[in-house]
Amino acid sequence: MSTHQTMNTAGSRPERLSLTQQERKASILLALLFACRMLGLFLLTPVFAVAAHSLPGGNDAARVGLALGAYGLTQAVLQIPLGMASDRFGRRPIIVIGMALFVVGGVISALAQNIDWVTVGRCIQGLGAVSAAISAWVADSTRPEVRTRAMAMVGGSIGLSFAVSLVLSPVLVGQFGLSGLFWAISLLGFVCLLIAAFVVPSAPKAPASIVQVTAGQVLRHLDLLRLNFGVFCLHFILMSLFIVVPGILATLGGYSTQDLWKVYLPVILVSFVLMVPAVFWTETRKRHKHALELAVLLLIVVLAVMPWARDSLVPMVAALTFFFIGFNVLEALQPSLVSRVAPPEYKGLALGFYNTSQSLGVFAGGLIGGVLAGRGLTQWVLWTGAALAVLWLLTARGFKDKY
Repeated sequence: MSTHQTMNTAGSRPERLSLTQQERKASILLALLFACRMLGLFLLTPVFAVAAHSLPGGNDAARVGLALGAYGLTQAVLQIPLGMASDRFGRRPIIVIGMALFVVGGVISALAQNIDWVTVGRCIQGLGAVSAAISAWVADSTRPEVRTRAMAMVGGSIGLSFAVSLVLSPVLVGQFGLSGLFWAISLLGFVCLLIAAFVVPSAPKAPASIVQVTAGQVLRHLDLLRLNFGVFCLHFILMSLFIVVPGILATLGGYSTQDLWKVYLPVILVSFVLMVPAVFWTETRKRHKHALELAVLLLIVVLAVMPWARDSLVPMVAALTFFFIGFNVLEALQPSLVSRVAPPEYKGLALGFYNTSQSLGVFAGGLIGGVLAGRGLTQWVLWTGAALAVLWLLTARGFKDKY
């Protein structure tokens, strides 16, 4: 009996495929590009409300909020058109154009003389909405059997970007001011533009399908809709959670804004380590639906107990660690499922809808979480996230376990 046959006999341990050198190189480089995009969103979050006071108009909370949220709103508008464009014209040219817009917007923000010009720069940064094209490029560059692992690199870049932003933002603003922060973001974007243009290996173009799929058909695809709703919920929960978590940690542990990274960084690193076995198990056992349901259930439990855990530092940090285990698994699993479910020649379009849902979740979570927290309803921020996760779990149960 051959080795291959032995590995596939009943009761034997499934063979775990490895990323090829080409797949690993493409995944790492594309994860770096994605990390740059997310840094553009996250770097301002910990410090902007205070740093904006140095600009005329920076004391107006509404204008500061508009400047901060403009990036996500324009991202949501452009994800679908640029995803479709990447299907037609290729991933590389669309990403290069998007990164160029990212750099231009960063420079405008760095040179801004008032808060309104920062808003203009942030809008232009968001117009380069290439998250869908990057995700589609990852899907093009990997086999279905290892795609979840590749998407884990991209998904993990979100958590790492968040952690890095919490460490770097106070340092950059303290040393170089708000303008220096924008120059750093622009420099990072330029480096990633060069990587996209010259370093990331090309992927084979998806074969044309005899049956043409329209945007309407993609929108009517129930499993894609379930995944879009899932990523909306996930990022709604993330943004609303981190409206209240910094205040909770500051109260329990006496952490200032500059010191919060001392909690976030180890929490995120530990959660990454614990996430890896879950991703490998999902791949080797092909239990994507089961992993999806378990991860959402973990979020429900964590969010439900957080109102009581917030009275003590250690339980709160433990709850935060378990939250990020579930978050990181879902961040890796869901884009992989989108790439499996979507028609090959329309992966960019499907991922455009997916990333639009993600951006809308960021905006809605920040808005609703901010309103609740502003009224002193911290526990309702957490319970609202838990309730939304319950609804997500109910919709996920209808997902077909065939991918």
